[in-house]
Amino acid sequence: MIEAAVAEPLEAQELPEIHEAGRADVALLVASRADGGVAHARFADLARFLRPGDVLVVNTSATLPAALPAQLDGEDVLLHLSTPAEAGNWVVEVRTAELMPLPAPRMGAVVGLPGGASAKLLARYLASRRLSVARLSLGEPVESYLRRHGKPIRYRHEPSERPLDDYQTVFAVDPGSAEMPSAARPFTGELVAELAARGVLIAPVTLHAGVSSLELGENPYPERYRVPGATARLVNAVHDWGGRVMASRISWSRPSAACTRSMV
Repeated sequence: MIEAAVAEPLEAQELPEIHEAGRADVALLVASRADGGVAHARFADLARFLRPGDVLVVNTSATLPAALPAQLDGEDVLLHLSTPAEAGNWVVEVRTAELMPLPAPRMGAVVGLPGGASAKLLARYLASRRLSVARLSLGEPVESYLRRHGKPIRYRHEPSERPLDDYQTVFAVDPGSAEMPSAARPFTGELVAELAARGVLIAPVTLHAGVSSLELGENPYPERYRVPGATARLVNAVHDWGGRVMASRISWSRPSAACTRSMV
C-alpha cells in the first residue's frame, strides 16, 4: 500500500505551471504499510515506488466547461451543471457572481442562460440546500451547448480563470465531469511512458465527477461510472498472482507541497 498524508490542511492556490514547473513537479509523501517508513519525493519519481506487474487504475473522464453565466431574479449568477438526473433533467448548483454558494434558491424559478436558453429549478436535490434538480431548455444537446457558452467551474480559492485544457488530465477521453477528476492531474505523457516501460500496467475506468465542494453540509451523491470488462478481468488476474492494484487519489496543499496518494 502506498499512502500519503498532508502535514497541514492548506489548499493550493496556484497550479505548478504558473511557476514554470511541470504537472509532475509536486510533492509526493509515500508511507509504507509494510514497515511504517515514510519517503519524501516528487510525483515525477512515482516509478520508483511501483513494480513491474503493478496495476494503476486511472480515470478517463474529461472535464466539461460546466459553468454558465446566468440570471436569476434579475441578478447575475453562475449556473453549474453537475450530474444528469431522471427524465432528462440535471442536478445544478447556483452561485453568486462572486463565486459564493447560493443556498436555498427559489424552487420554480427560471434561470436565464445565454442564447435564449433557460433552466427551471424543480426541486431540492437529496435534501440539499444548495443543489437543485433543473429542467434545461437549451435547444441543442448539453455538451454542444456547453462548448459554445460554458467555462470550467472555478471556485474562490482559484485566483483567476484558466483554459479548459488546464482542467483535463492526460487520460481524459470521455467528456462528462463537471469538475476536473484531479487524481490524475500530476501525470504527464512522459511519466506514463516511463511507467509502461518499467512494466507497470494501466487500466481505465470512467467516473464522471459532479460538483464536489460540499460546502453546506451535503452528503456525497451518486455519480456516473463505468468499469470496462477488460479492466475487471485484469484487476482480478493481478490479485490472483499476488500483484498490487492501485487507484489514484489526490489531495492538495500548497503548490510546492501538493500531495498525492495511491492506495492498494
